[in-house]
Amino acid sequence: MKHTPRLRAARVAVLPTAVLLALAGCSSSSGTDSASTADGKVEFTLTYAKSNNIESPFEALAKAYMSANPNITIKLEGKPNDTYGDAIRTQLQAGNAADVLETEAGSGQSRSVLQLANAKFLEPLSDSVAATVPDSSKSLYQLDGKTYGEPLGISYAGLVYNTVAAKAAGLTAAPKSFDEVKAACTKSAAAGKSLFVLAGSTVPNAGITSLIISATRVYAEDPDWNAKRTKGETTFADSQGWKDTLQTIVDMNKAGCFQKGAEGAGFDAITNNMAKGDSVSFFGPLGSASELQKAAPTQKFVAEAFPPATVGGKAFGVASPTYSLSVNAASKKKDAAQAFVNWLAEPAQADLFAKVSGGLPNSGLDKQDLSTTVYADVSDILKKGDYTALPNAGWKSAGVYDALGTGVQGLLTGQTDVDKVLKSMDAAWNQ
Repeated sequence: MKHTPRLRAARVAVLPTAVLLALAGCSSSSGTDSASTADGKVEFTLTYAKSNNIESPFEALAKAYMSANPNITIKLEGKPNDTYGDAIRTQLQAGNAADVLETEAGSGQSRSVLQLANAKFLEPLSDSVAATVPDSSKSLYQLDGKTYGEPLGISYAGLVYNTVAAKAAGLTAAPKSFDEVKAACTKSAAAGKSLFVLAGSTVPNAGITSLIISATRVYAEDPDWNAKRTKGETTFADSQGWKDTLQTIVDMNKAGCFQKGAEGAGFDAITNNMAKGDSVSFFGPLGSASELQKAAPTQKFVAEAFPPATVGGKAFGVASPTYSLSVNAASKKKDAAQAFVNWLAEPAQADLFAKVSGGLPNSGLDKQDLSTTVYADVSDILKKGDYTALPNAGWKSAGVYDALGTGVQGLLTGQTDVDKVLKSMDAAWNQ
């Protein structure tokens, strides 16, 4: 997946909210709104997923916008990440959803842009927003030539790795093969830690763990696997790469790679274990690293790639525009909502989310200097384009991803097996 450079390259850095407020103050947008009060003040709502009590990047964006637009008040509605998709869909169906919603690229989740746009829940966005969508990602945000989601940056999903905890466990480097993974699991356990912490009771974390592993088992060998599945040229059940992906999770569970009770753990286990150094790493988006760093300044979090199955195998990752904002088609404050997303599309704010979240800008990754950032160890993957978009973004429906996530939960508890999970994913695809 290649990205056409749109903005000049710059070092990626996580900036304090105060700095972001100063940056945001240099540009403002004010829109009229039918629901504005006599004194010109407007309030609208913004909803987003949260996995912990640390300030969300969406909260920082809202503060920056309100600083630049004193007449605007944004009411924040954070919702638990594991139930977020179903919650906003229920609200959209009931007609009481927020004015601006966090969405995700593609069609593979209940919160996905194309799923919601097809259901007529989202309002088309402006041409200025459409211009921020990388050419390679237009199919993930656009329907019938209209744009329904504003990408907020490139999200790298891999291992969020705590180098302080790794050193305490006697690990000198991140594993580079699956044999090294299993050896590191044993070594970490001997030191009273787990190599990975898993929120096994939540479909999102069980699912993304599988997607990250699939990068090296499926998409490194066949980048067009999703297209072939769409055409009916292959299935999950017939794919050796997907069999290897899920078997990897089974093998890691048997090897004691996850913390005790992983199958029943929630997102709080990830936050607590990583902040305390009880676990070395977890599978997820690297934006989480900046949030964790604020909560645990004595730890050090960096990006690592989950290794290929064998020594010398191709290093491959997951990176794509993922997080986005959309406007509720039933909103009574569309002018204010549209003005907010238009403001984020302006050049002065174009990379604001990436800066506050510790993510990456929408374009120009091949020109980024990542050597002094948390992405240093995966910089070659990003520069060479050796990564796939988040796989489920291109899947037919959210049901396929749900079948994967619940299937992984069954693998952890021993209530199902690899073949049954893959068949359930094909069944969901064919519905």
